[in-house]
Amino acid sequence: NMKLGGLGPDYEAIKEKKQKLKLQKEYSRQIKEYNMKNITVLQRLPTKPQVTSVSRQKALEYAKKIPRPKTFIARQSDHEGKEERAPSGTSLPQIPSLEALWNRHEKEKEVVAAFKALHIL
Repeated sequence: NMKLGGLGPDYEAIKEKKQKLKLQKEYSRQIKEYNMKNITVLQRLPTKPQVTSVSRQKALEYAKKIPRPKTFIARQSDHEGKEERAPSGTSLPQIPSLEALWNRHEKEKEVVAAFKALHIL
């Protein structure tokens, strides 16, 4: 029983290689599963508490004691004639009403007209 060489494909060799690759993939899958289980076990272990310096602890305590700046919430009024008021405990300048601004605009228009009449501008 002697097999001589031929020109066609060797099906037996191909089947052996295919079986070998299949075993390699199965082995790699098993190793991957094993490693994933071990990694999750390691992650569940309690970590050591981080040792922080005394100066950092003092700085954190100091930062907790510093008063925070107050934030202002702008209120939108439904009426244009109303003046907005600042929240209690703050001193913000009052916003002039629309009438006061209109009067100021008219006065400044008159001043500009006077300068134009004198040919200064």
